[in-house]
Amino acid sequence: MTKKIVITGIGATSPLGGTARDSWTNLLAGESGARTIEQDWVAEYELPVTFAANARVSPADVLERHEIKRLDPSSQFALIAGREAWADAGAPDVPSDRLAIDWATGIGGVWTLLDAWDTLRERGPRRVLPMTVPMLMPNGPGAAVGMDLHARAGIRTVVSACASSTEALVNAYDHLQAGLADVVIAGGSESAIHPITIASFNSMQALSRNNDDPAHASRPYDVARDGFVMGEGAAALVVETEEHAKARGARIYAELIGGAVTSDAYHITAPDPEGTGAARAMVATLEQAGVGIDQVAHINVHATSTPVGDIAEYTALAAVFGEHLPNIAVSATKASTGHLLGGAGAIEAIFTVLALHHRTAPPTINVTELDPEIDLDVVREPRDLGDGPLVAISNSFGFGGHNAVVGFRTA
Repeated sequence: MTKKIVITGIGATSPLGGTARDSWTNLLAGESGARTIEQDWVAEYELPVTFAANARVSPADVLERHEIKRLDPSSQFALIAGREAWADAGAPDVPSDRLAIDWATGIGGVWTLLDAWDTLRERGPRRVLPMTVPMLMPNGPGAAVGMDLHARAGIRTVVSACASSTEALVNAYDHLQAGLADVVIAGGSESAIHPITIASFNSMQALSRNNDDPAHASRPYDVARDGFVMGEGAAALVVETEEHAKARGARIYAELIGGAVTSDAYHITAPDPEGTGAARAMVATLEQAGVGIDQVAHINVHATSTPVGDIAEYTALAAVFGEHLPNIAVSATKASTGHLLGGAGAIEAIFTVLALHHRTAPPTINVTELDPEIDLDVVREPRDLGDGPLVAISNSFGFGGHNAVVGFRTA
């Protein structure tokens, strides 16, 4: 028998705020998290892109000193988001062997790895920290959350580029349906605003170069879009069976009605221009949920603000929703947060959940002239989604041809 799966807690630290609620409030206010990078390494390496969407609140202002020393920044963000989500869910009294973690990252501990390499070259092997490998491991963030909360039903980490944390939510849904846990903390984190990643993404012409106006650089679906803005942070959702949530009197934000993962097998970085893999993921999500396309009222799109990627996603949306597409309120929240890579799907899932919970679609900033090839109802100001049952989906796509979609319904 299919179980109802619900969201009972949220946590985040993002370019818009140090908590999930601050991030949501500033998203609705139309703020941008993008700003000029202040570090000296921008000038040292003569980087052609001089801005990014750094986390609004430094982990050093939240965590203990020993936690900062022993965790890569990606794990620091994860711990902050995981703790907030757990507290927001009321710190469920669940046996450790019934609590699981489904986490995600796109890159992992790049800062730890490259700092250790610098130490090795400049100071020799004896000065490389013994915690280097545990800190750089991609499973480090999920392990940090799991150890902090004593999760013993499994700690799993997905690494599927920018689709990673949406895929982690799909896994959480499946693991709860399979009875492997009663409660799962699902999410993702990334801290990769580093000279090497900026240089690399710039070399492939994926980043915006609007150095003079960072706040308006991310322009999803706009005719002037020229690339994405790198972001960082983490987001976590407490996911559990409705039966378990109701038995403990938990507040329910929304129902997680399903999700799907597909792959393009087309190109390592470029999306399939026909959007067939993305379309299959959306269709499979709705079929799993038993939802018709005409029931979908809101979509949080992947929409990175790249010329090719935005068109490919629109092509997929048009193929799936057809004549119903103009009736769907579309929000592209990377315009505000930048692109959190492996953490993007989780923060956008939270925004989708809160959109249903508050019945308000968040705005897409910086869209001044919609691309005439993209016929979408892009939300420009916070919009009331109306009464009655509402269904929304959140899309994530990543290098390697990864596609992941999750669906939600009002509780």
